Amino acid sequence: MSTLANQLVRAEKEEIARAIRTLLGQPLVSLHDDPAVFDLIRKRRQPLTQWFDYFCGWRLVVEPRQGYARLVKIRSEPVATRPARRRRSTRAPFDRRRYTLLCLCAAELLTSPVTTIGMLAQRVVQAAAVEAGVPGFDPVRADERAAFVDALKLLEHYGAVTAMDGATDSYLADEDAKVLYRVDTTRVIRLLAAPVPPSRIAATTEPGASADAVDLVDPASPGLLAALTVEARYGGDEPTETQRNLWARHSLIRRLLDEPVVYRDELTPAQAAYAASLTGRQIIRRAAEEAGFVLEERAEGLLLIDAEATATDTKFPDDGSHAKVAALLLLDLLVSAGPVTAARLDAEAAELLRRFPQWAKAYQSDGGGPRLAADALEVLALFGLARRTGDQVAALPAAARYRVERGTAVEEDA
Repeated sequence: MSTLANQLVRAEKEEIARAIRTLLGQPLVSLHDDPAVFDLIRKRRQPLTQWFDYFCGWRLVVEPRQGYARLVKIRSEPVATRPARRRRSTRAPFDRRRYTLLCLCAAELLTSPVTTIGMLAQRVVQAAAVEAGVPGFDPVRADERAAFVDALKLLEHYGAVTAMDGATDSYLADEDAKVLYRVDTTRVIRLLAAPVPPSRIAATTEPGASADAVDLVDPASPGLLAALTVEARYGGDEPTETQRNLWARHSLIRRLLDEPVVYRDELTPAQAAYAASLTGRQIIRRAAEEAGFVLEERAEGLLLIDAEATATDTKFPDDGSHAKVAALLLLDLLVSAGPVTAARLDAEAAELLRRFPQWAKAYQSDGGGPRLAADALEVLALFGLARRTGDQVAALPAAARYRVERGTAVEEDA
């Protein structure tokens, strides 16, 4: 093979790997927001579709005419570690009310390609009034308008609606604000990543069961979550050997791509057996190589490293928040001193605040130490570095990479 041909093959592999990592970190890519990345995904759509289907069982939808690419990522076990966040300055996670209004807005937006914020608000009022178990929406109240604006701004962020005239934030101060929206109904539909559409949940319950067999009102209902995430390709309750192996491969690689670290003692027996098998190890290594990751295999577990941080939505270490800085400082204590009590972490955090009175001013008040310790521990748990059991907090194996090496002074003979 000529040198030019080798360069072309290498360039293609690098482009595919970069596109894979981009989609993992940004499952919805828009032509309007990032034309270069969208063009890359459009150009390499076939190998990208094949990669995600083979290794993860995820579907990639590329719509060149509509100008977006959507990676439909599915989790077998619902987790709350990556909530939707408000697009305003607080960046606080969505609460139950905002999720409810987001769903109601999305449903009502499907009825018309053009609407105004006032018309949409009234439709949401009517929809909430007839939905059993859904609290009514009152746009007169400022807190209700704020939740409504947060839901709309998230839909704007995803390109599902576009403000043609006016600004969504104006509705915060005035319920009579005028904002005109153009609705991309196709993209609204694509936002939901579930194998089973919610409208078909009642039909997927056991034969003879009524819709009441699944709690359609409570989003936290195990019955609802199980019904939404059923993937028929894995055979249900009576899978074949091939389907069991397929499930083991997809579920394990999904976890590797979604979680900072995967510990072997947290795997199911089928996942652990697959990770230990020769075939499984080869496929995991191939997936990592083709996506441009560095795979670390340890006795305790596995993790994928993206040197360019393209595939991640958050980093550690990172001085972007006080909680992450405190997490790194407290992690040294956990690694060096072994399991400690939560009270000791609280005291260490309070001591940090005392030593640096101009730092972390949001915590420089009564109860600031425990609050800082709690937020830092949440960061450590998110990154798989520490775990709290009862009153004890212990470092996990991956935390050893952040151990501070303290050298020993050595005197040389004169």
